[in-house]
Formats: sequence, structure tokens, C-alpha cells
Amino acid sequence: MKRVSEIIIENLIKIFAAFSSFIVIGIIIFLLINGLPVFNYIDPVSFIFGMDWNPNAGEFGIFPMIVGSFCVTILALLFAVPLGVGCAIYLAEIAPERIRDILKPAIEILTAIPSVVYGFIGMVLLVPWIRETFNVNPGFSWFAASIILAIMILPTITSISEDAIRSVPQSIKEGSLALGATHWQTIKNVIIPSSLSGILAGVILGMGRAIGETMAVLMVAGNWPLIPKSIFDPVRPLTSHIILHIKEAVVGSPIYYAMFACGIVLFVIVVGLNILSQYLERRYRIKWE
Repeated sequence: MKRVSEIIIENLIKIFAAFSSFIVIGIIIFLLINGLPVFNYIDPVSFIFGMDWNPNAGEFGIFPMIVGSFCVTILALLFAVPLGVGCAIYLAEIAPERIRDILKPAIEILTAIPSVVYGFIGMVLLVPWIRETFNVNPGFSWFAASIILAIMILPTITSISEDAIRSVPQSIKEGSLALGATHWQTIKNVIIPSSLSGILAGVILGMGRAIGETMAVLMVAGNWPLIPKSIFDPVRPLTSHIILHIKEAVVGSPIYYAMFACGIVLFVIVVGLNILSQYLERRYRIKWE
């Protein structure tokens, strides 16, 4: 009976794994079927690198939106990576157990807050502060979107980086201290290099989440379909672009196909980031004996 139950559980796990794979394959097929027909109206190069979005004139260029996605993501990483890695080092190596038990759940609970709440807080507090502090108008900007995204991806970077730092064997740390290194020298020269693969994986996964975020960015970015020249200029990421125009998409129309083609581009970017994350994790991983 025990053997039979093990076989049943093993087969159920296989079914669940296969079902997940079928869902992903189904999403890819659905995107391709509904997105590729846009190239009957515009060639792929003009679609991806075109500067103008005007469906009424047959212009479907999404390059400003692709640039906008990377702009807000890169600036968000500049804010979130030092803070997230610093928090991870503090939690893993410095903080007393009592402080860690308070700070770690407080950071992780940020993932449970709906993105629309982040966007609302950004609209009510952050955007007016940017407008008044930096004397810019309207305040809905690349800068505002990046700050909100940095807060949203902070738990991802912190949690994965902390796990990577904690995975470094205690004997490696003790060996560094025994050779006369200070605690900070051990962290800088031994622990961080040894956990670099996990830290990089956390950063790339945070980047993937930032590129795929929609609602919070939509509410604070300003949504101008132009390449920004300043961090205080409005910007329209690709996810926001899809939300803004999906309501105009009549089934079978060029704009309908264009929205799904935008989804294909976004899907390719996120998949590429996940592949990069796995590569970096393997490339810099240290196998401890």
C-alpha cells in the first residue's frame, strides 16, 4: 500500500508539472496566433524600431515604449540594488536575531501589497512631492515610476540575496576571520564574492518583475509615447501601453493584433532575463565541497 501511494503521488506531481508546461505553451501559441498578423500591416523592423504610434495612420512603432520600459527599470535597479543587497548583508551577517525577526517579515510583506496601492500612494504623495521639490510639471514621470518600482522589487532582491549570503559555509567565514580579517573585510572580500551568483540572480529576477509591472507604473509614469530626455519627463512603458490601448482593440483589427504583438515583445524580454539569470547563476556559482 505504501508503494502504491508513492506511485500515485509521483504521477500526480508529474501531471501537475506537465499541466504547468502546457499552460505556458498555450500562452505562447495564443500570443503568436493573435500577434503575428500585425506584420501584414507593418514590417517587424518598423514595428519594433518605429518612433510613432498612430494607428489611424497605420503607424505602429513601439520603440519609445520599449525604451520607456528599460528606462524605468534601470533607474529602479539603481535605487533598489544597493538598498536590497545592503539589507540582505545586514540581515544575514550583522543584525541580532531579534531585529532580524522583525525586519525580515516587514520587508517580505511588501510583496503582499497590491500594485494599485503602490500606484495610489505614488499619485497622492510621491508625484506632488516631485512636482513641488524639483519644480517640474506635471510630476508624473520616469523618476516617479522608478521610485515606486524600486520599492516593489526590493523584497525580491533582498530575500534572494540574503539566501545566497547565508548559503556561504560557516567554515569559509571562520577561516577568513582566523587569518586576521575583520568582519567587514570578510563580508567584502569573502562573503559577497562567494554569494555573487545568487545576488545577480535576485537582481535579474527583480528586473524581470519591474519590466512586467503594469498598474503602479500606469498611475505615476505620465504615459507619453515619447523617448524621455530627463528623469522628470513622462514615459510610457510597454505594459502601460497595452493597458491604455486594449480598450480600442476590436477583434481582428490592426490595433488588436498590435497589442498582442506588444505582448510577444514583452514575453521575449522577460524570458530573456530569466535565461540570463540562470546563466549568471551557473556562471558564478561556487560549488562547496
